[in-house]
Amino acid sequence: MELSVNIERWPLAGAFTISRGSKSEAVVVTAELRDGVLRGRGECVPYMRYGETPDGVVAAIEAVRPALRRGFDRNALQTVMPAGAARNALDCALWDLDAKQTGRRVDELAGLAAPKPLVTAYTISLADPVAMAEAAGRAASRPLLKVKLGGAGDDNKRIAAVRRAAPKAELIVDANEGWDDGNLAQNLAACAEAGVTLIEQPLPEGRDAALADLKRPIPICADESVHDRASLDALAGKYDAINIKLDKTGGLTEALALAADAEQRGFGIMVGCMVATSLAMAPAMLVAQRARVVDLDGPLLLAKDRPDGLRYVGSLAYPPTLALWG
Repeated sequence: MELSVNIERWPLAGAFTISRGSKSEAVVVTAELRDGVLRGRGECVPYMRYGETPDGVVAAIEAVRPALRRGFDRNALQTVMPAGAARNALDCALWDLDAKQTGRRVDELAGLAAPKPLVTAYTISLADPVAMAEAAGRAASRPLLKVKLGGAGDDNKRIAAVRRAAPKAELIVDANEGWDDGNLAQNLAACAEAGVTLIEQPLPEGRDAALADLKRPIPICADESVHDRASLDALAGKYDAINIKLDKTGGLTEALALAADAEQRGFGIMVGCMVATSLAMAPAMLVAQRARVVDLDGPLLLAKDRPDGLRYVGSLAYPPTLALWG
């Protein structure tokens, strides 16, 4: 197999802001594998939160070029690369190439039912309460809104303002590790008052022991605290659900295994994404079929998606076409 790797930059339709900062473009890395006739593609998002950079991810992918030429497969990939963005791009490219070589869809290869359209959350970026209310008002007709919190001081005002602007939408909250033991109870109470149905990662990874003793009015979902199956042991008693992202699991292969293992342990399933194009969303759609909450709105936040991208009708995301992936 021949490999090509590229860094791509996709402008956003507006600023995307969370507790750790703001950005105006999505920087992704794509891996493409060719067998001489057919090609398989995968896309990942290097994430500084986990020490990843675009150049570092490209180097990690390039390091396995000799093995790919010798006939590397997905099983071997799991043993020689750690979970993370680089493995995600290669794993998804291998699935895509396998599908094309066998003439079967990836869902068939994985023993899954054919994917169906799913309702995705739509993200309201962190800002002051007035700006967040305006953004929520523009998206008030969407059935599910994901509200970014974790800013200084005013999270109770932010969530109340969003609820007033979007009275009928289901709300989930993502604090991105932005709360602490001192404001946790107050913020949870504000979210309960607003009718929030799920809260992602309120406390920093590794400093979330307070969740074990917390009488919580709303289910708590691990995000930064969960990557792959090895993460699950540390979550028991602190979290009710996990957010599975392929850039954390290192691809579709581990994501499917993680979902099955988490369900056996009693965790609810959420499937999320980094801000990226439809090529990154396509494999996640397969894992999302078993999720209670789906957050695959990355392409909706871009100024322009790649050709043959996922079809979105409002908040309803449709499975990928063969022209895109799988």
